[in-house]
Amino acid sequence: MEKKLGLTSLTALVLSSMVGAGVFSLPQNMAQIGSPAALMIGWGITGIGILFLATSLLLLSRLRPDLDSGIFTYAREGFGELVGFCSAWGYWFCAIIANVSYLVIVFAALSFFTDTEHSVIFGDGNTWQSLIGESILLWFVHGLVLRGVQTAAGVNLLATLAKLLPLTLFIILAVIAFKMDVFSFDFSGIEMGVPVWQQVKDTMLITLWVFIGVEGAVVVSARARRRKDIGIATILAVISALGVYVLVTLLSLGLVTRPELAAMRNPSMATLMVGLMGSSGEIVIVAGLIISVCGAYLSWTIMAAEVPFIASLHGSFPKVFKKQNSQKAPASSLWITNGAVQLALVLIWLSGSNYNTLLSIASEMILVPYFLVGAFLVKVAFQRGSRALLSIALGSCIYGLWLLYASGLMNLLLSIVLYVPGLLVFLYARRQNQERVPLTVTEKSTIVVLFLIALPSTWQLMH
Repeated sequence: MEKKLGLTSLTALVLSSMVGAGVFSLPQNMAQIGSPAALMIGWGITGIGILFLATSLLLLSRLRPDLDSGIFTYAREGFGELVGFCSAWGYWFCAIIANVSYLVIVFAALSFFTDTEHSVIFGDGNTWQSLIGESILLWFVHGLVLRGVQTAAGVNLLATLAKLLPLTLFIILAVIAFKMDVFSFDFSGIEMGVPVWQQVKDTMLITLWVFIGVEGAVVVSARARRRKDIGIATILAVISALGVYVLVTLLSLGLVTRPELAAMRNPSMATLMVGLMGSSGEIVIVAGLIISVCGAYLSWTIMAAEVPFIASLHGSFPKVFKKQNSQKAPASSLWITNGAVQLALVLIWLSGSNYNTLLSIASEMILVPYFLVGAFLVKVAFQRGSRALLSIALGSCIYGLWLLYASGLMNLLLSIVLYVPGLLVFLYARRQNQERVPLTVTEKSTIVVLFLIALPSTWQLMH
């Protein structure tokens, strides 16, 4: 009999999937593009937007308990087969890239202990030694998840508790060492020569990246012990993560000036900890980063396999994704997902790409699925005639549109190009399900338009 996930495991799953590598690099990443004033505004916008999104997920999990794996099924129920597939494809693609980035950053962090000026072993996580280590870790976690989602979630709970220890220590020490005169130095970023509003806009993909995973409890909702725990776990995890991110970012600006912080090597929190507690501080943070990333990677492995599995049960993904093993783990989906991760790791090694490149791609691919959550709640609000629901839904949609605008034209073009190969998968899945309704005129028109946009977009990106 399949074991179900309780509130603690669900909360840990969401928190762990959000709090990964990003938090340890947040001080430098944010200081590089924003002043203290801009960062406070940016976190305010992000906090409100993410809470709207989390509340939308909570409400939908209760209003439509019949819909499991919400990221896909909400879009499908609200806007049809093709839109549902695009949501699942975008989310799955984001999950694959996120998993690759986690593996890369683990071995980039290990380079703190192994690399010297004259000997590069792990580098930025893109050497052949890193590739071997990443592959071993990939297939070890693969085996863990194959033993069942409950087993993996139990390990994830321990990893979540372990990752919070170095973050809590950093926050306590930073509060003690905080200097208001350092924090208020060039408060609005006049020396940067960039308007505050542009600074705020530039922070958006970074702040979104550290919240990707907010939907974790909804994605595995079919495996929850109680439906009401899904929304509670989401809200608890979001509030906890937001508190950690705001404290880490703003307290760091009270330890050293913004230009100094912007010039630090990542994970920048390690350098700051050396100043707070001596040379052992670097070991604490790098070890914390490795534990944190491994926990987030475990969470994302579960979610990356779950979405195409649920989509295949509805006929939107090919039938091969729906096979489960004796432990009720989505085995076939997991094998295909991790095969794609392995291929991406080889490409990273060949191309020399790094964590920051992967961050941008993953953040962009999640924008459409997140926007569709709010859009579906708008539809539910109109059906029920509820102004309260509508206000929350519109807040979530406005945040989604703001993110699409803030990401910039080139990132939007990139996302369109990456969605197009998925349309071939969708058409193949529809052919496998002959009993299903054929493509509608709207679906055919949408597919043609996307292909027509993708061709010049590909040319634009190449040049």
